[in-house]
Amino acid sequence: MKITTKRCKMEELQTLQELSIETFNDTFKDQNSPENMKIYLERAFNLKQLEEELSNALSQFIFVYVNDEIAGYLKVNTYDAQSEKMGDHSLEIERIYIKSKYQKHGLGKYLLNQAIEMAVALRKREIWLGVWEKNENAIAFYKKMGFVQTGAHSFCMGEEEQIDIIMTKSIV
Repeated sequence: MKITTKRCKMEELQTLQELSIETFNDTFKDQNSPENMKIYLERAFNLKQLEEELSNALSQFIFVYVNDEIAGYLKVNTYDAQSEKMGDHSLEIERIYIKSKYQKHGLGKYLLNQAIEMAVALRKREIWLGVWEKNENAIAFYKKMGFVQTGAHSFCMGEEEQIDIIMTKSIV
């Protein structure tokens, strides 16, 4: 299995949208109402929204490929692009999404390590993320990778307010 990564470019916006909808829907559809999923997917992953995020110089989208087939992506934010005011010394992992057929193959860990390498190169002191409090598998994975809970914030899934646990890892 050959794993490679590549930064997402504006001309790949449609691919990013399709991948975002597929992976988010596969991950969360069983725990959320179809109505809330529809509202969220249309709000978070419409082309205008993704184009705005992709054109932000303080954010990066990285596609991961397995044997030249797109398998998922990572989105990281720095400075004012972070979804919470965590300071200039932090890098946020906003999204790690892997297609279901490629889950449990180490791609999440691979992308997480890519994010850590970016943070080190940018001289950040910590890396952080928000994870839904009911996503027990992800929480266990992040704990195993050295993250600790440092807070929480609200996340709107359609019309429903949910709680994301904020997890942080020191990298200095």
